[in-house]
Amino acid sequence: MHPGKAVGILLLLALLYAVPNALALGRREKADQPKGVEVTGRVRLVGNSPMSSLVITGEEREWHIDQGEQKKLMDLQHRVVTVRAREYYYDMFFANGLPAGRRYFLRNITVVRSED
Repeated sequence: MHPGKAVGILLLLALLYAVPNALALGRREKADQPKGVEVTGRVRLVGNSPMSSLVITGEEREWHIDQGEQKKLMDLQHRVVTVRAREYYYDMFFANGLPAGRRYFLRNITVVRSED
C-alpha cells in the first residue's frame, strides 16, 4: 500500500471518530420552556470581551440575559433589581454525554424595581 494512502485512511478514521464526539459537546433545549418568572438579584457583567455577558445573580442561581435584552439592564450594573421575564434553560453535556449542568437565561424582561 502506498504510504500516502495509508496516511489518508488514518486521517479519515480519526475524523470519523472525532466528529461525533465533538458534536456531543453542546446543549439541548427543553420543550417545556419558557415560563414566566419574577427574579431578584444583582446585575453583573461577567466574562471577557468580546464574550462578556450580563447576568443577574440571585440567591438560588445565576440567569444570563439574552443579547437583545442587555441594553435594558446595562445601566443597572451592580444594583439589585427585580424583573419579570421569560425563563428558559439549556442542559449542557460533556463530549462523553455526561451532564455538565444547566444554564438559565432570561428574555422579554420588564424591570419591576431597582435598588442601589
